[in-house]
Amino acid sequence: MKRFFSLIFLVLVHFGIHSQESISLVSWNIRDFGKSKNSAELEQIAEIVRDADILAIQEVVAGYGGAQAVAKLSDILNRKGAQWDYVISDPTNSSKYVTERYAFIWKTRHIKIKNRGALIKDLVYLVDREPFYLDFYLDGEKVTVLNFHSRPHDNNPEAEIAAISAYLAKNDSYHPIILAGDFNVDEKEAVFDEIKGLDFKAAISNQPTTLKHACDGHNYLNYPIDNIFYRGVRKEKGSVIDFVKVCENLEDSRKLSDHLPVYLSFSLLNAN
Repeated sequence: MKRFFSLIFLVLVHFGIHSQESISLVSWNIRDFGKSKNSAELEQIAEIVRDADILAIQEVVAGYGGAQAVAKLSDILNRKGAQWDYVISDPTNSSKYVTERYAFIWKTRHIKIKNRGALIKDLVYLVDREPFYLDFYLDGEKVTVLNFHSRPHDNNPEAEIAAISAYLAKNDSYHPIILAGDFNVDEKEAVFDEIKGLDFKAAISNQPTTLKHACDGHNYLNYPIDNIFYRGVRKEKGSVIDFVKVCENLEDSRKLSDHLPVYLSFSLLNAN
């Protein structure tokens, strides 16, 4: 465990390299994020994301424990030198074993909100878990972030991606928009052509984001299915936060999640 924390420090050094003007957004499917996470695991999660400005979480447990885990994580982050706030979505309009919540946690010093976000009702009959959006105001400029967790890869997540793409095309806007989450589809697949045709770009490409159950040689990474799509902002850097680093850490790492966080450092196009 000591080795695990030392490697988290190396992750933070790598993650913290960005310009003063940039904003860093982390998107993370934290498996079964709720009462299954104990205080030590929440502390580890906080160390991994503490240098971010905005954290978008997927797979927050809809029942007891999900909202409480988000509040505890926010409280831990507040004790690490910066002030954070958070919002949690209502449960998605899904069947009993599919419904989840989403969460956003962000640093309040330079980031403001004017509402508490909402699930996108227009998509409720087209996806299993409708996205949750929140408008952030950075130096007075609105940046909308959509947080999304698709259905499994063997249950046609492509139809959900197509529905979200059509929604974005219908509700086109000139202000910056970011779509973050676990899509269960590689961004190179043709289903993303429509959203890319709307001038969205992927933060990462050809980068596995899920963890294997056991190492294959020295390889512990599996599928490239998590991403952040952005439009109307300038990308500074996009990558994953690899908190595993070596196979010896895989078992402990999977207690946090079976996904790596994805991050996008970006700046506003009109920033001086």
